[in-house]
Amino acid sequence: MSDRAAFWTALGGVALILFWEAFVRIRDVRPFVLLPPTEIISTFLETPGFYLEATLITAWHLGLGLAISLTLSLAVGALLAAFRPLEHASQPLLVLILVTPWVAYINSVVLFVGRGNPSIIFLVSFVTVPAFVYAIVSGMRSADPAARELFASVDATRWEVLWRLRLPSAVPSILTALRINLGLGLGAAYFAEGSFNSVGNGLGEIGKRAAANNQGSLLWTTILCTALLGIAVQVLVVVIERWMLHWHASQRRVGAR
Repeated sequence: MSDRAAFWTALGGVALILFWEAFVRIRDVRPFVLLPPTEIISTFLETPGFYLEATLITAWHLGLGLAISLTLSLAVGALLAAFRPLEHASQPLLVLILVTPWVAYINSVVLFVGRGNPSIIFLVSFVTVPAFVYAIVSGMRSADPAARELFASVDATRWEVLWRLRLPSAVPSILTALRINLGLGLGAAYFAEGSFNSVGNGLGEIGKRAAANNQGSLLWTTILCTALLGIAVQVLVVVIERWMLHWHASQRRVGAR
């Protein structure tokens, strides 16, 4: 990110915080409805270790769930990219997963997988598979036709074509899907932690208890920690994207020669 872009991003963040603080103070909004940033920060600083531990638990659920989802999606996506009939046949299932609300089958997940961490990780993995699969199939099919002809001319094996051509071509779309799935997966992790009530104080579990007991400061501090976790992992993906795709056109600055 350029210095100018960083400046405007920081300015936008400061403006948002100031507006938020002023809105809550002027309108005298009830603490449970919306808490001003200064009070959220004050609540966090009272017991920072408590919130950091909960954030790490949620981050672990998110990271492991996404890793499982991406691994499974790579295998499925490679298969669908190679065989169009299978891609068409898989559409009803992928669309069903994509559009069905989690609350519609959350109890079935618990009964099928069991309470606690397995159900949370399963839900994160399950709901993020479609975006990964779509991105992988689209990316692998976007491989340069000239490069495909070159590989065919040297009798490259299917594995060599997959590993050296199709998979690298899919990396940009995979990273884009990852940025989308980070938000989707974080929402699923938070929701599942608050639903199962049997894991070690993740952000979702704490948030649900706070909502049930009308504890506005605890609830909004948990929400802020969740948001900051989401921002942190998004920044991490941007860094990885710039490192892995430094050669790609999407990473070139406008006006660069």
